[in-house]
Amino acid sequence: QVQLVESGGGLVQAGGSLRLSCATSGRTFRIYTRGWFRQAPGKEREFVSAISDSGTTAYADSVKGRFTISRDNAKNTVYLQMNNLKPEDTAVYYCASPIIPRIPTNEYQYAYWGQGTQVTVSP
Repeated sequence: QVQLVESGGGLVQAGGSLRLSCATSGRTFRIYTRGWFRQAPGKEREFVSAISDSGTTAYADSVKGRFTISRDNAKNTVYLQMNNLKPEDTAVYYCASPIIPRIPTNEYQYAYWGQGTQVTVSP
């Protein structure tokens, strides 16, 4: 079984930074594309960012210029650097993996999901 484990969440003041990590463990898995999603209380889960096997990246408009997704292939870990955080960024952040080496067109194509890590941004 493939397991994804997020870490790095916490409490930060507006304007601060956090770096989230998504580590992959379990059976050997040759797909390295990963996506980040978030869900705030009472809101639908929304796409945040993704990176494909080839290194192509995608960002939601709400985080462009503030968040950066990257990957360490040797560690099979994907990161989300979050700068200039805003209270509206408060949410549980999830990482997910598809079974294709490209960024999926919708969240239903993500087969594996982590348990989430809480990010809270105070005013």
